[in-house]
Amino acid sequence: MTTTKLAIGSIFIGIAVLGLKTLAYWLTGSVALLSDALESTVNVATAIAALIAIRIAAKPADAEHPYGHHKAEYFSAVLEGVMIIIAALLIFREAFRGFLAPLPIDAPAEGLAVNMLATAINGFWAWVLITRGRSGKSPALVADGKHLLADVFTSCGVAVGFLLAVATGWWLLDPAMAALVALHILWSGSKIVKDSLSSLMDETVPEHTLQDIRRVIAAEAGGAMEAHDLRTRHAGIATFIDFHLVVPGETTVFESHEICDRIEKSLKDLLEDAKVTIHVEPEHKLKPSGAILPAP
Repeated sequence: MTTTKLAIGSIFIGIAVLGLKTLAYWLTGSVALLSDALESTVNVATAIAALIAIRIAAKPADAEHPYGHHKAEYFSAVLEGVMIIIAALLIFREAFRGFLAPLPIDAPAEGLAVNMLATAINGFWAWVLITRGRSGKSPALVADGKHLLADVFTSCGVAVGFLLAVATGWWLLDPAMAALVALHILWSGSKIVKDSLSSLMDETVPEHTLQDIRRVIAAEAGGAMEAHDLRTRHAGIATFIDFHLVVPGETTVFESHEICDRIEKSLKDLLEDAKVTIHVEPEHKLKPSGAILPAP
């Protein structure tokens, strides 16, 4: 299933889950279940934002965006985090009202059953989004999946509080659980914003990927003297790699180009969507400290 189809699927899943959770709240009048439904309204909105971002990110580079549109997905992820935080604040408001005037819960069995059905759907779809998003290097899908996964955990917490309130008759447990849900959602939203902002700031690739890149350069740089000033960053599915390659003074332009082509091909075998820039330099530009040397 393509990234775009997954994003469209998230919209329909979000609408279905929102309908089920709203029904659960309508059956019971539970503030905790209302908090769960409020979070699902964010799921629908962010799924739409993710779809728009994915379509923009898929556009090829143009005159105004020569490096492509890959970062559009990170803006979607930031928006999702902000909307989650807003949802948490709305839930805090409902929890406060519940503390002021706690009410008994109606039709608990029916309401809980409907809510758990919605939670099961969310759990399955979160797994699909995170798995496919990581394999397709789509931060928007991964962020959407992590949000749904957080929703699953909070829904389970809501169910526990809901059952305790019904079993004990302590109706204050219902708004108390809603407040705990809001705290968890607040943490989840802030983490998504933090991770997305790091990517927007051109954070380097993970250390294990960086070591793989250095290994490939060293293995394929035969004929060169060294590579140095390696820099990397990732944006959506694209990984940008640039470095300087030092060749002996007698090396021809053709020979230098052959070395660069060999390195670039191997890097793209390692990272399918790698965007490689190599700056060839003469031997007096050697920088032994921190340099990548060709494999012997």
